[in-house]
Amino acid sequence: MVSIEQVQYKDWLDGIRLTNGIVDLVVTTGVGPRVIRFGFVGADNEFGELPGVSIPAYESAWQMLGGHRLWHAPEIAPRAYHPDNDPVQWMHLGMHLGDSVRVTQPVEQHTAIQKELDFWLAPDAAQVSVTHRLTNRGVWPVELAPWAISVMAPGGVGIIPLPPRGSHGDNLLPATTLTLWAYTDMADPRWSWGQRCILLGQDDAHPGPQKIGAFAPDGWVAYARRGHLFVKRVTPVYGATYPDLNCNVELYTDTGMQEVETFGPLVMLAPGASVEHKEAWHLLHDVPQPATAQEAEETILPKVQALLA
Repeated sequence: MVSIEQVQYKDWLDGIRLTNGIVDLVVTTGVGPRVIRFGFVGADNEFGELPGVSIPAYESAWQMLGGHRLWHAPEIAPRAYHPDNDPVQWMHLGMHLGDSVRVTQPVEQHTAIQKELDFWLAPDAAQVSVTHRLTNRGVWPVELAPWAISVMAPGGVGIIPLPPRGSHGDNLLPATTLTLWAYTDMADPRWSWGQRCILLGQDDAHPGPQKIGAFAPDGWVAYARRGHLFVKRVTPVYGATYPDLNCNVELYTDTGMQEVETFGPLVMLAPGASVEHKEAWHLLHDVPQPATAQEAEETILPKVQALLA
Protein backbone atom coordinates (compact mmCIF):
# COMPACT_ATOMS: atom_id res chain seq x y z
CA MET A 1 0.00 0.00 0.00
CA VAL A 2 1.43 3.36 -1.07
CA SER A 3 0.60 6.57 0.76
CA ILE A 4 1.09 10.08 -0.62
CA GLU A 5 1.17 13.26 1.46
CA GLN A 6 2.34 16.84 1.19
CA VAL A 7 5.30 17.57 3.47
CA GLN A 8 7.97 20.13 4.23
CA TYR A 9 11.33 18.42 4.02
CA LYS A 10 13.71 19.47 6.82
CA ASP A 11 11.98 22.87 7.01
CA TRP A 12 13.55 24.05 3.75
CA LEU A 13 11.77 22.36 0.84
CA ASP A 14 8.08 21.77 0.15
CA GLY A 15 7.36 18.40 -1.38
CA ILE A 16 5.30 15.25 -1.82
CA ARG A 17 6.25 12.15 0.17
CA LEU A 18 5.53 8.72 -1.26
CA THR A 19 6.06 5.66 0.93
CA ASN A 20 5.14 1.99 0.96
CA GLY A 21 6.46 1.46 4.48
CA ILE A 22 9.72 0.02 3.14
CA VAL A 23 11.21 3.02 1.35
CA ASP A 24 10.14 6.61 0.89
CA LEU A 25 10.92 9.40 -1.55
CA VAL A 26 10.28 13.12 -1.35
CA VAL A 27 9.56 14.91 -4.63
CA THR A 28 10.03 18.67 -4.36
CA THR A 29 7.21 21.04 -5.34
CA GLY A 30 8.71 24.39 -4.36
CA VAL A 31 11.52 23.90 -6.91
CA GLY A 32 12.33 21.32 -9.51
CA PRO A 33 11.45 18.87 -10.76
CA ARG A 34 13.64 17.11 -8.18
CA VAL A 35 13.68 14.18 -5.78
CA ILE A 36 15.45 15.37 -2.67
CA ARG A 37 15.19 12.10 -0.70
CA PHE A 38 15.11 8.37 -1.41
CA GLY A 39 15.90 5.71 1.16
CA PHE A 40 14.67 3.08 3.56
CA VAL A 41 12.05 4.44 5.94
CA GLY A 42 13.74 5.82 9.04
CA ALA A 43 17.23 5.43 7.53
CA ASP A 44 19.68 7.83 5.94
CA ASN A 45 18.96 9.59 2.67
CA GLU A 46 20.72 7.76 -0.15
CA PHE A 47 20.86 11.04 -2.07
CA GLY A 48 23.25 13.86 -1.26
CA GLU A 49 21.92 17.22 -0.09
CA LEU A 50 23.82 20.38 -1.09
CA PRO A 51 21.56 23.34 -0.29
CA GLY A 52 24.34 25.94 -0.21
CA VAL A 53 25.94 25.34 -3.62
CA SER A 54 25.02 27.49 -6.63
CA ILE A 55 26.38 28.17 -10.12
CA PRO A 56 25.68 31.39 -12.05
CA ALA A 57 23.35 30.79 -15.01
CA TYR A 58 21.55 33.35 -17.15
CA GLU A 59 20.17 36.20 -15.00
CA SER A 60 20.21 34.23 -11.74
CA ALA A 61 21.89 31.05 -10.49
CA TRP A 62 21.29 27.32 -10.68
CA GLN A 63 20.96 25.86 -7.18
CA MET A 64 22.70 22.51 -6.71
CA LEU A 65 20.36 21.35 -3.88
CA GLY A 66 21.24 17.70 -4.48
CA GLY A 67 18.93 14.75 -4.96
CA HIS A 68 17.80 13.52 -8.38
CA ARG A 69 17.21 15.83 -11.32
CA LEU A 70 16.54 15.87 -15.07
CA TRP A 71 18.80 17.75 -17.47
CA HIS A 72 19.16 17.75 -21.23
CA ALA A 73 22.49 16.78 -22.77
CA PRO A 74 25.00 17.60 -24.11
CA GLU A 75 26.43 19.62 -21.21
CA ILE A 76 26.65 23.13 -22.55
CA ALA A 77 26.80 26.13 -20.22
CA PRO A 78 24.60 27.88 -19.47
CA ARG A 79 21.93 25.79 -21.26
CA ALA A 80 22.30 22.67 -19.13
CA TYR A 81 22.36 24.78 -15.95
CA HIS A 82 19.06 26.53 -16.59
CA PRO A 83 17.73 27.44 -13.10
CA ASP A 84 14.97 25.22 -11.73
CA ASN A 85 14.26 27.43 -8.73
CA ASP A 86 10.53 27.95 -9.37
CA PRO A 87 7.60 25.89 -8.05
CA VAL A 88 6.35 22.95 -10.13
CA GLN A 89 2.84 21.66 -10.66
CA TRP A 90 2.05 18.19 -9.41
CA MET A 91 -0.79 15.78 -9.87
CA HIS A 92 -1.82 12.37 -8.64
CA LEU A 93 -2.29 10.20 -11.71
CA GLY A 94 -4.74 7.87 -10.00
CA MET A 95 -5.15 4.30 -8.89
CA HIS A 96 -5.27 2.94 -12.45
CA LEU A 97 -1.61 3.96 -12.80
CA GLY A 98 -0.61 2.58 -9.43
CA ASP A 99 -0.71 5.81 -7.46
CA SER A 100 1.74 7.55 -9.75
CA VAL A 101 2.68 11.20 -9.23
CA ARG A 102 3.65 13.63 -11.98
CA VAL A 103 5.54 16.90 -11.49
CA THR A 104 5.77 19.46 -14.30
CA GLN A 105 8.21 22.34 -14.52
CA PRO A 106 7.34 25.68 -16.12
CA VAL A 107 8.80 26.01 -19.62
CA GLU A 108 12.46 27.02 -19.39
CA GLN A 109 12.60 30.63 -20.48
CA HIS A 110 15.86 30.45 -22.40
CA THR A 111 15.61 26.96 -23.91
CA ALA A 112 11.84 26.54 -24.45
CA ILE A 113 12.18 23.00 -23.02
CA GLN A 114 9.69 21.73 -20.43
CA LYS A 115 10.62 18.96 -17.97
CA GLU A 116 8.33 16.39 -16.38
CA LEU A 117 8.94 13.49 -14.01
CA ASP A 118 6.51 10.63 -13.35
CA PHE A 119 7.05 8.40 -10.28
CA TRP A 120 5.58 4.99 -9.52
CA LEU A 121 6.50 3.37 -6.20
CA ALA A 122 6.08 -0.40 -5.96
CA PRO A 123 3.52 -1.27 -3.25
CA ASP A 124 5.68 -3.92 -1.57
CA ALA A 125 9.30 -3.53 -2.67
CA ALA A 126 12.20 -1.07 -2.58
CA GLN A 127 11.65 -0.17 -6.22
CA VAL A 128 10.67 3.02 -8.06
CA SER A 129 9.96 3.59 -11.75
CA VAL A 130 10.85 7.08 -12.97
CA THR A 131 9.83 8.46 -16.36
CA HIS A 132 11.79 11.54 -17.44
CA ARG A 133 10.10 13.61 -20.15
CA LEU A 134 11.37 16.57 -22.20
CA THR A 135 8.98 18.55 -24.40
CA ASN A 136 10.01 21.18 -26.94
CA ARG A 137 7.73 24.19 -26.46
CA GLY A 138 9.76 26.30 -28.89
CA VAL A 139 9.39 27.02 -32.58
CA TRP A 140 12.41 25.15 -33.99
CA PRO A 141 13.88 21.65 -33.55
CA VAL A 142 16.42 21.09 -30.79
CA GLU A 143 18.98 18.27 -30.62
CA LEU A 144 19.19 16.88 -27.10
CA ALA A 145 19.10 13.76 -24.96
CA PRO A 146 17.37 13.16 -21.61
CA TRP A 147 19.95 13.10 -18.83
CA ALA A 148 18.99 11.62 -15.44
CA ILE A 149 21.37 12.62 -12.65
CA SER A 150 21.32 11.28 -9.09
CA VAL A 151 23.50 13.10 -6.55
CA MET A 152 24.52 10.48 -4.01
CA ALA A 153 25.48 10.94 -0.37
CA PRO A 154 29.26 11.07 0.18
CA GLY A 155 31.44 8.18 1.26
CA GLY A 156 30.30 5.54 -1.21
CA VAL A 157 31.54 4.02 -4.44
CA GLY A 158 30.04 4.08 -7.93
CA ILE A 159 30.06 0.98 -10.14
CA ILE A 160 29.92 0.69 -13.93
CA PRO A 161 29.69 -2.83 -15.40
CA LEU A 162 31.81 -3.94 -18.33
CA PRO A 163 30.64 -6.31 -21.08
CA PRO A 164 31.51 -10.01 -20.86
CA ARG A 165 35.20 -10.73 -21.32
CA GLY A 166 36.63 -13.09 -23.91
CA SER A 167 39.79 -14.29 -25.60
CA HIS A 168 41.86 -12.37 -28.12
CA GLY A 169 41.41 -15.01 -30.78
CA ASP A 170 37.61 -14.97 -30.53
CA ASN A 171 37.18 -11.20 -30.07
CA LEU A 172 39.10 -9.16 -32.63
CA LEU A 173 36.71 -6.17 -32.50
CA PRO A 174 36.21 -3.81 -29.52
CA ALA A 175 33.45 -4.55 -27.01
CA THR A 176 32.58 -1.13 -25.57
CA THR A 177 33.57 2.52 -25.29
CA LEU A 178 34.98 4.37 -22.28
CA THR A 179 34.84 8.17 -22.37
CA LEU A 180 37.39 10.23 -20.44
CA TRP A 181 37.39 13.97 -19.74
CA ALA A 182 40.40 16.28 -19.83
CA TYR A 183 40.56 16.16 -16.01
CA THR A 184 40.15 12.36 -15.75
CA ASP A 185 43.24 10.91 -14.07
CA MET A 186 43.32 7.13 -14.28
CA ALA A 187 46.08 7.05 -11.65
CA ASP A 188 43.83 8.72 -9.05
CA PRO A 189 43.41 6.35 -6.06
CA ARG A 190 39.62 6.72 -6.18
CA TRP A 191 39.57 4.44 -9.25
CA SER A 192 39.61 0.67 -9.18
CA TRP A 193 39.87 -1.06 -12.56
CA GLY A 194 38.63 -4.62 -12.84
CA GLN A 195 37.91 -7.20 -15.50
CA ARG A 196 34.13 -6.93 -15.24
CA CYS A 197 33.53 -3.50 -13.69
CA ILE A 198 35.02 -0.10 -12.89
CA LEU A 199 34.75 1.57 -9.47
CA LEU A 200 34.94 5.28 -8.66
CA GLY A 201 34.98 6.12 -4.97
CA GLN A 202 33.85 9.35 -3.33
CA ASP A 203 36.58 10.37 -0.88
CA ASP A 204 37.10 13.91 0.42
CA ALA A 205 40.68 12.95 1.32
CA HIS A 206 41.29 13.04 -2.43
CA PRO A 207 39.56 16.26 -3.59
CA GLY A 208 38.91 17.33 -7.12
CA PRO A 209 36.70 16.04 -9.93
CA GLN A 210 36.92 12.70 -11.69
CA LYS A 211 34.55 11.43 -14.39
CA ILE A 212 34.03 8.51 -16.72
CA GLY A 213 31.35 7.47 -19.18
CA ALA A 214 30.56 4.19 -20.92
CA PHE A 215 28.04 2.35 -23.01
CA ALA A 216 26.83 -0.37 -20.64
CA PRO A 217 25.05 -3.11 -22.60
CA ASP A 218 23.65 -4.56 -19.37
CA GLY A 219 21.85 -1.25 -18.81
CA TRP A 220 22.69 -0.44 -15.21
CA VAL A 221 24.91 1.66 -12.98
CA ALA A 222 25.09 1.52 -9.17
CA TYR A 223 26.31 3.16 -5.97
CA ALA A 224 27.23 1.27 -2.79
CA ARG A 225 27.39 2.99 0.58
CA ARG A 226 27.23 1.84 4.21
CA GLY A 227 25.68 -1.54 3.47
CA HIS A 228 23.14 -0.27 0.94
CA LEU A 229 23.23 -0.65 -2.84
CA PHE A 230 21.37 1.78 -5.12
CA VAL A 231 20.90 0.43 -8.65
CA LYS A 232 19.62 2.41 -11.65
CA ARG A 233 18.42 0.31 -14.60
CA VAL A 234 17.78 1.55 -18.14
CA THR A 235 17.10 -0.13 -21.48
CA PRO A 236 19.97 0.41 -23.98
CA VAL A 237 18.91 1.36 -27.51
CA TYR A 238 21.30 -0.40 -29.85
CA GLY A 239 22.20 1.53 -33.00
CA ALA A 240 21.22 4.87 -31.44
CA THR A 241 23.67 7.71 -30.86
CA TYR A 242 24.18 8.75 -27.24
CA PRO A 243 25.88 11.89 -25.84
CA ASP A 244 29.51 12.12 -24.75
CA LEU A 245 30.94 9.79 -27.40
CA ASN A 246 28.10 7.29 -27.02
CA CYS A 247 27.62 6.94 -23.24
CA ASN A 248 24.44 5.65 -21.63
CA VAL A 249 25.92 5.70 -18.08
CA GLU A 250 28.38 7.99 -16.31
CA LEU A 251 29.98 8.52 -12.90
CA TYR A 252 31.22 11.87 -11.62
CA THR A 253 32.74 12.59 -8.22
CA ASP A 254 33.99 15.65 -6.40
CA THR A 255 34.30 16.92 -2.84
CA GLY A 256 31.19 16.10 -0.85
CA MET A 257 29.23 14.23 -3.52
CA GLN A 258 29.05 11.74 -6.35
CA GLU A 259 26.71 11.68 -9.35
CA VAL A 260 25.30 8.49 -10.88
CA GLU A 261 23.96 9.31 -14.34
CA THR A 262 22.09 7.71 -17.23
CA PHE A 263 21.15 8.98 -20.69
CA GLY A 264 18.62 8.42 -23.39
CA PRO A 265 19.68 8.62 -27.06
CA LEU A 266 20.22 11.93 -28.81
CA VAL A 267 17.15 13.03 -30.76
CA MET A 268 16.19 15.98 -32.93
CA LEU A 269 13.14 17.10 -30.96
CA ALA A 270 10.59 18.86 -33.14
CA PRO A 271 8.40 21.71 -31.83
CA GLY A 272 5.61 20.25 -29.72
CA ALA A 273 7.25 16.81 -29.54
CA SER A 274 8.33 14.95 -26.40
CA VAL A 275 10.99 12.35 -25.60
CA GLU A 276 10.98 9.99 -22.61
CA HIS A 277 13.72 8.23 -20.68
CA LYS A 278 12.83 5.59 -18.09
CA GLU A 279 14.82 4.41 -15.09
CA ALA A 280 14.05 1.69 -12.54
CA TRP A 281 15.52 2.29 -9.09
CA HIS A 282 16.28 -0.59 -6.73
CA LEU A 283 17.58 -0.27 -3.17
CA LEU A 284 19.16 -3.29 -1.50
CA HIS A 285 20.38 -3.67 2.08
CA ASP A 286 23.05 -5.84 3.71
CA VAL A 287 25.39 -5.35 0.77
CA PRO A 288 29.05 -4.81 1.77
CA GLN A 289 30.64 -1.70 0.25
CA PRO A 290 33.44 -2.94 -2.01
CA ALA A 291 36.90 -1.43 -1.75
CA THR A 292 38.07 -2.79 -5.10
CA ALA A 293 36.62 -3.83 -8.44
CA GLN A 294 37.52 -7.40 -7.62
CA GLU A 295 35.39 -7.26 -4.46
CA ALA A 296 32.52 -5.75 -6.45
CA GLU A 297 32.73 -8.60 -8.97
CA GLU A 298 32.29 -11.08 -6.13
CA THR A 299 29.59 -9.31 -4.09
CA ILE A 300 27.80 -6.67 -6.20
CA LEU A 301 27.53 -8.22 -9.66
CA PRO A 302 25.66 -11.36 -8.52
CA LYS A 303 23.05 -9.24 -6.74
CA VAL A 304 22.50 -7.01 -9.78
CA GLN A 305 22.36 -10.00 -12.11
CA ALA A 306 19.58 -11.41 -9.88
CA LEU A 307 17.63 -8.16 -10.41
CA LEU A 308 18.09 -8.44 -14.18
CA ALA A 309 16.95 -12.08 -14.31
